[in-house]
Amino acid sequence: MSAEATCCALGECGAGRGGAGSVSERLPVSSAPGSAPALVTAPPPSFELKPLPFPSSKYVKLNVGGSLHYTTVQTLSKQDSLLKEMFSGSVEVLTDSEGWVLIDRSGKHFGTVLNFLRDGAVPLPDAPRELQEVQAEARHYRVPGLQEACHTALQQKSAGADAVCRIPMITSPKEEQKLISSCSQPVVKLQHNRSNNKYSYTSNSDDNLLKNIELFDKLGLRFNGRVLFIKDVLGDEICCWSFYGEGRKIAEVCCTSIVYATEKKQTKVEFPEARIFEETLNILIYEGGRGGGVSSAVLEAGGVASALGLLPPEEEDERGGREKRVRRIHVRRHIMHDERPHGQQAVFKD
Repeated sequence: MSAEATCCALGECGAGRGGAGSVSERLPVSSAPGSAPALVTAPPPSFELKPLPFPSSKYVKLNVGGSLHYTTVQTLSKQDSLLKEMFSGSVEVLTDSEGWVLIDRSGKHFGTVLNFLRDGAVPLPDAPRELQEVQAEARHYRVPGLQEACHTALQQKSAGADAVCRIPMITSPKEEQKLISSCSQPVVKLQHNRSNNKYSYTSNSDDNLLKNIELFDKLGLRFNGRVLFIKDVLGDEICCWSFYGEGRKIAEVCCTSIVYATEKKQTKVEFPEARIFEETLNILIYEGGRGGGVSSAVLEAGGVASALGLLPPEEEDERGGREKRVRRIHVRRHIMHDERPHGQQAVFKD
């Protein structure tokens, strides 16, 4: 039989079935002798929207965004969720020609939703972003138990993150000014610059500098969440503490002094631990922006009202006026060599 007769016979057969045998459904048709057979592509899958009143024991096939899952209607109907409505027959669902139920959602966390419906509990991911994704899926499928579990886990992680002590590092004077002025908490800044070695250091200066840095870390952990601690390694000062409240400097403790020895100058770093701790406690009156609401009587009882510039205007001196003053504590000791025997020196304080 020739190729034309074959095509004619197939066409008559398709016409006899009412057009069901379309060209795309036929076997490959033989072409002219010596040529390759013509390939016919399969038809695109067809989808149908209909209710699915499955019995409770029947397995169903789910295609969730390309992720394939097998389960039963009984599992999907354990809770009053969107999935129960889909497979109870009250809501029409989309199926393909192979019986897969198509759900237009990401299938990344659908297994977590399915396991929660099976067991009533499921291990949750550790990453907060993935927890939020699972919570979004639970909200879409209306599974309140899983949604509440994700919400609780996110709250715990948020509370745990608040307990982490974060200390910013100043990179420019402009950044420092903006950070201090915009912060509602009191601020303690430690400026230390070991590389600024204009003169040689005394024997115990390195140890005292390390003690200042260790005290800064301890105070940062103790008052975390109440005081903002920042570090500055850009300035000229070798070791200096600054205390800020309501965006302005309240006190300053400079731990550096110059020592004049017999032949050379030396840089000396002090460790006034008690003074630093006292100033840190004093700065707490500005916690939460409450500095303006503290009475002058309370401040006078603590001995800091005059230094903070919070006394009534009539009690301030002429030069101070209404200007806020800064309490500065500088350790400056100049040791001069004299004519005493070797090893004895005179100490002068200014």
